[in-house]
Amino acid sequence: MPMKKGFKWMIALSAAAVMVLLLRSFAFTSCLIPSEGMENTLFRGEHILVNKWSYGLRLPFMSLFSYHRWNDKRVSKDDVVVFNNPASTSQPVIDQRKVFISRCIGVPGDTLFIDSLFSVVTSGNSPSPEQKKLYHYPYAKAHQLDSLLTALSITGNRLMGEQDSNYVRSFSRYEYYLLEQAIRGDNWLHPVELDDEKELKPLIVPGKGKVVRVYPWNRTLLCNTLLLHEGKQAEIKNDTLFVNGRATQHCYFTKDYYWMVSNNSVNLSDSRLFGFVPQDHIIGKASFIWFSKETHTEPFKGYRWNRFFQPIQ
Repeated sequence: MPMKKGFKWMIALSAAAVMVLLLRSFAFTSCLIPSEGMENTLFRGEHILVNKWSYGLRLPFMSLFSYHRWNDKRVSKDDVVVFNNPASTSQPVIDQRKVFISRCIGVPGDTLFIDSLFSVVTSGNSPSPEQKKLYHYPYAKAHQLDSLLTALSITGNRLMGEQDSNYVRSFSRYEYYLLEQAIRGDNWLHPVELDDEKELKPLIVPGKGKVVRVYPWNRTLLCNTLLLHEGKQAEIKNDTLFVNGRATQHCYFTKDYYWMVSNNSVNLSDSRLFGFVPQDHIIGKASFIWFSKETHTEPFKGYRWNRFFQPIQ
């Protein structure tokens, strides 16, 4: 009799383990935020739940079944998205590549305006209030700024560097608003100036069945996209893009692509580094935070209780 009861427990535990495995493979997965690139939307050390159904379910085990997605849907602008590294050439199987998380600011057909470093200056939409920008302030104001950061409970704003006898830090629009109100009078905290707007270049995000014109500023990006994701033979010779051995001024695409950015502009682990993200690399949408704790803190300290089970926006 005891053996029969133990056997039932084994069946129940096995069934539970199978259910967890199925849910993790087909419905949801958990990810750890390892860096400060998505502050202040997500903080280092937080664990999030990723909804794999948000854009249609990408079937697992792509090494066996190739790429298939049920109920395929496009990513929406401003979604925080989890995806596989699109620039990895050492790992041919997409779902076994390193995982990244970024905010989508460019969907197929969008025109983004970029500077010489491929940073998006404008996409026709207002930037997220959580997206960080660089600001500079005089050396003499360093102590005053530190006092304001403490008083306003603004954390995680490390010194980024120096520019023309000024210190440089990054703040979100909301953080800058709080500091601006606290400084009052003559504001000595200023945004780092962008390049002249005349230098901005339009960048079209490719879409399925669409044609994109080749320009000097997008030539290398389009060449890499064709090579990595479209299965084309592409190369640049004498400032001309050749596709399958023919010089071309227009590129045709068979997939939908997205432009992903980090909240923190100094973090380069986004499309500035790996280019367009194709639909088949999308894992799912970051849904909510289920655990939040400051890194390098004692076991019973550093919990951000107010962020537990909060939706990601």
